[in-house]
Amino acid sequence: MNLETLWQDFRHGLRLLRLNPGFTTVALLSLALGIGANTAIFQLLDAVRLRMLPVKNPQELVELRIDSKTGRSGSFVNGYSQFTYAQWKALRSRQQVFSDLFAWGPERLNLVSGGEVRNADALWVSGNAFNALGVQPILGRVLSPADDYRGCGLPGAVISYSFWQREYGGDPGIIGRKLSLNSHPLEIIGVTPASFYGMIVGRSFDVAVPLCGQAAINPAAVNGDSSVLDVPYVWWLSIMGRLKPGVSIAQATAQLNSIAPGIFHDTMPAGWAGDRAKEYLSFRFKMLPAGNGASNLREDYSTPLWVLLGIAGLVLLIACANLANLMLARASTREREIAVRLAVGASRARITRQLLTESLLLASVGAVLGFVVAQWASRFLITFLATDQQTLFLNLKPDWSILAFTAGVAMLTCILFGLAPALQATRISPQAAMKAGSRSVAGGRERFSIRRVLVVSQVAMSLTLLFGALLFARTLRNVLSVDAGFQETGILVTQVDFTQVNVPISNRDEYRRQIMERIRAIPGVDSAAEAEIVPMSGNGIGNSVWIPGTDQSKHVDSAFSIVGPQYFKTIGTPLLAGRDFKETDTATSPVVAVVNETFVKKLGLGPNPVGKVFRREATSHEPEVDFQIVGLAKDTKYFDLREKNWAIAYLPAAQSHLRDPGIQFVLRSAAPMASITSQIKSTIAEVNPAIEINFQSFQRMIGDSLLQERLMATLSGFFGFLAALLATVGLYGVISYMVVRRTSEIGIRMALGADRAGIIAMILREAGALLGGGIVVGAILSLASARTAKSLLYGLTSYDPITLMAAVLLLAAVTVSASLLPARRASHLDPMVALREE
Repeated sequence: MNLETLWQDFRHGLRLLRLNPGFTTVALLSLALGIGANTAIFQLLDAVRLRMLPVKNPQELVELRIDSKTGRSGSFVNGYSQFTYAQWKALRSRQQVFSDLFAWGPERLNLVSGGEVRNADALWVSGNAFNALGVQPILGRVLSPADDYRGCGLPGAVISYSFWQREYGGDPGIIGRKLSLNSHPLEIIGVTPASFYGMIVGRSFDVAVPLCGQAAINPAAVNGDSSVLDVPYVWWLSIMGRLKPGVSIAQATAQLNSIAPGIFHDTMPAGWAGDRAKEYLSFRFKMLPAGNGASNLREDYSTPLWVLLGIAGLVLLIACANLANLMLARASTREREIAVRLAVGASRARITRQLLTESLLLASVGAVLGFVVAQWASRFLITFLATDQQTLFLNLKPDWSILAFTAGVAMLTCILFGLAPALQATRISPQAAMKAGSRSVAGGRERFSIRRVLVVSQVAMSLTLLFGALLFARTLRNVLSVDAGFQETGILVTQVDFTQVNVPISNRDEYRRQIMERIRAIPGVDSAAEAEIVPMSGNGIGNSVWIPGTDQSKHVDSAFSIVGPQYFKTIGTPLLAGRDFKETDTATSPVVAVVNETFVKKLGLGPNPVGKVFRREATSHEPEVDFQIVGLAKDTKYFDLREKNWAIAYLPAAQSHLRDPGIQFVLRSAAPMASITSQIKSTIAEVNPAIEINFQSFQRMIGDSLLQERLMATLSGFFGFLAALLATVGLYGVISYMVVRRTSEIGIRMALGADRAGIIAMILREAGALLGGGIVVGAILSLASARTAKSLLYGLTSYDPITLMAAVLLLAAVTVSASLLPARRASHLDPMVALREE
């Protein structure tokens, strides 16, 4: 073998593909979809789970966490809240095992002053964070420890490359200009490289600010007028670092745990006692490798993406089986050509190499097209997973792992659909191939047997995919049909922040009341109510409750929601007994609550709890408090639609000690939301144009909580449809080939008196046998593989018989329909023409 021979094989294969446009189009389309789907999902997995942070020696990074079985108490302000500021300060000063230790926390900060909010994704970072990561600026400088000190006021800010391009057009004179964050001007001191997106996979930061800036930029971030720097029960930071040379994770963990009792003793919030204090003092540390960054996206979508990769792999196998059938059919039409080449001295190895070259050519072109499809599909998936509140950022630039994966898949497809046809084509003897009746030789029977096996495999794998698609579709339907306990449509969630107005604390309740009155007076607004905790928002408050006088074993974990009058009317949650909150439920009136059905059941309060009392455990800002129940509300979902109903206690907003300088409310209206938001902005501007406003659609908020279910239902449905289509094409090809191979037999049967119905029945029996074999194998494969997706299902078991039967019937209907065309064609054969061909 030499290069000239390989070039001849390549040109010959290219010419054959060009002369068979139908075959080439089907083959390349099947390969492009199969390889593209696999590459796209692997690319997403690589970006979410496998790829390292674009920093210096990312494999050296570790993340520090608290190791606790009982959980942590307090307020959590973001999805990466692992430590409080007090704990960070204590760790930084007492640890001896890290060469670099830095803290960070994400937050969204407003870029405009007054009016509708336009947020930037900010990172609060300790002054040494950029140096610890080895990130160098492309303009200006990065933050240093000298920038991060208590009382720093309004420090400098470092912006990302993408923010620099988007907001400032890449202006090289950006250093020294002012950037507004929550109406505070900060000087831009540097721009980071394009490759650095922060520490969170799936989320790119816009601006980084020293931790000390919290006191000036967010002076009332929590609990009235307290910055998170001063509140010891607010968790808002993550901590990462690099260990000193020669220090193992085990050694570092042991050293930190030796100083843990002192750290937690010194940082425990004042007033904590009893079980809460005992739990806090028992906390210890643990470390995790952090080279891949932090990612809630990884935790949420790792399993679904692995399942989808398996599904896409099955689609590729079905495509390969289909192509192998096509190649076998082509080989049968080239038997005489191959026989002549063998007769004139060509070796079987030479012919096999020629056929494999054609397969490799198809696989290579299919891989290139698949790579193009993968880039489009990956971006579609990112768009699918993004939400109004969170733009998804993932680095999808191909690297060696993506290219190696695509090349490996292409080689596998080449072997799977090219080798068997090539070997079969060269096994038949030249004498048999030259006979006129070569359709009936043993080689034909063997080839037909292989094609039967391939079709059975296709049907089996298609049934598996259809079963999975129906499971995920029914899961989505089950989740959507859950009675959430509230109205979903026509509700707008609005946040109004009057921090910049500087309303005195003593006047804030009256200021909120006036704003609510103006909102309710807007034409088209049916009702509106304050709601510090909105269902499905991801925010929540939890405390232990009990009936006074009962022992600790009777304590129940309860969720809390702080709302105002008309909340239940606005959200559409029925009150089953008692009353709603009133304007007279104030800080000076008796402490009251409305509870839900699950709350009543868990505390054993009887059929009508109105008038009864429950006690809530002490919190960081309040001692134990007794609440009198004034109403009973229907059960509602709290965090998501999948969860079991929480025991929920609703408290009057006017009696809450957690009062930020702003108001969040829900509003119900049948009018177009664009019209309502416009009127709200005008109304708030009349009060004071410096007030900041942010809007969210409640329906969209709920929809965003179902991204995982929608992703699985949509993609598995597409793959199931594609698999069924490929299996149908394969079955049609085999039945058509069988009709051609048995043309003489059919002619003899018809000549002897067989009617058309009998011929159709004979062909359909052949198709039924293939279908039946595939269904038996597919049912076993379906039930086995569905177990891997058990955690993704809702309201269904992985072996759901109704779903399996529906998949079987659907696949049977499609494949039998595909067999009718060749069967009807066979029934219309002219017996004389069929016999003359023999």
